[in-house]
Amino acid sequence: MEVIKRKIYQFLLEWKASPERKPLILQGARQVGKTYIVNLFGKHEYNNFVYCNFEEEKELKSLFDTLEPKTILQRIGYYKKKEIIPGHTLIIFDEVQACPEALTSLKYFNERANEYHIIATGSLLGIAVNRNQYSFPVGKVQFKTMLPLDFEEFLLAQHDNYSVLVNEIKSSYQTNKPLPKLFHEDALNLYRQYLFVGGMPEVVDVFVRTGNYELVRIKQRAILESYFDDMSKYNSATEVPKTKLVFENISTQLAKENKKFKYSDVKKGGRSRDFEQSIKWICTVGIASQLYRLEQVKLPLEAYRALDDFKFYMNDVGLCCAIQKILPEDVLNPNSDFNDFKGGLTENYVNNQLIANEFDLYYWTSKSDAEIDFITRIGVDIIPIEVKANDNTRSKSLNVYISTMKPKYAIRISGKNFGFENNIKSVPLYAVFCICK
Repeated sequence: MEVIKRKIYQFLLEWKASPERKPLILQGARQVGKTYIVNLFGKHEYNNFVYCNFEEEKELKSLFDTLEPKTILQRIGYYKKKEIIPGHTLIIFDEVQACPEALTSLKYFNERANEYHIIATGSLLGIAVNRNQYSFPVGKVQFKTMLPLDFEEFLLAQHDNYSVLVNEIKSSYQTNKPLPKLFHEDALNLYRQYLFVGGMPEVVDVFVRTGNYELVRIKQRAILESYFDDMSKYNSATEVPKTKLVFENISTQLAKENKKFKYSDVKKGGRSRDFEQSIKWICTVGIASQLYRLEQVKLPLEAYRALDDFKFYMNDVGLCCAIQKILPEDVLNPNSDFNDFKGGLTENYVNNQLIANEFDLYYWTSKSDAEIDFITRIGVDIIPIEVKANDNTRSKSLNVYISTMKPKYAIRISGKNFGFENNIKSVPLYAVFCICK
């Protein structure tokens, strides 16, 4: 795989330098690049690193029959034939959910041997913790969630020259001045590529090296199969078919005009209690996320979410296209037959980009059927964000919200260029990564 620059690398540098550093748990769905990034970090930022994979190296578990950190490290050093030096060796516990004792030991590393630098990773850590298999080191570790590449990372992974485009986009976002037409059109075309390819690192690597959409789809299907395998291996027998059914239905319901998730569309007569455990499993492993409706636009927003009303989005737009067998031509070229699904796919994209920037997101509806795609806080302000898949920006819903709630300003994401008019900030689809807290 080509070296792909990830924003999380800067976070890891800050973690290493922090005087308040604790053992780090890097969590996230399978295939988002956790193992790759921590090994790259160990290689470039430490004298050496020790990599322990608890799924592949079952014998490692026997080294944790004690919770004394220095004894554990002596044993690991002997097993790996490497010297472990405080502050100079990165210790990596990969797939830590496969060894409960290793997870528990992080508490004692924090309390007794915090001079050692440890990163633990886990794709299914939340599932195992919810099953009460662990004495979890609450307050003794730091958490960070890793996600697929966002659009900015996707651009920078392709060619160094795209850093010029990224800087132009960021400048126009700050000034609200339109991007030159050449840049704007190129950026929209690259955005459409991203909708099909997505941000899973191995998929992006295949695309960057070959430009072959068929090879991209093969890699996407392999990742989806790994997700379905996990559903079978790490789920109760009664929940396996329901979990697969719900996951497949997430992208299907995006094509509907009303994108609120409906249990009855998963299975005729289906109800919340039939699928709540399956939905919890899917969200816990990080392969999809829920967007809840706000009953009232008041602070704190979390206190006013409607627990029974939510939309469901997949963790990666490329996988969303793959599971629906969308062709490259459907996404890259205008196609009126694709418009309904395109709207849902675009919302999915915006949701993921904003989550990557650590926003807490909700949506809003009025009694008169007006709907705002996203409500969030930017600074101290509650800001409505409307999403349009094309450059048609007419919107009754946003006008209703503005006249009713009188926000400081609103954001409209669409195919149109940058601008600011009538208290609405126009943000092109390719620039969502610029929206920050």
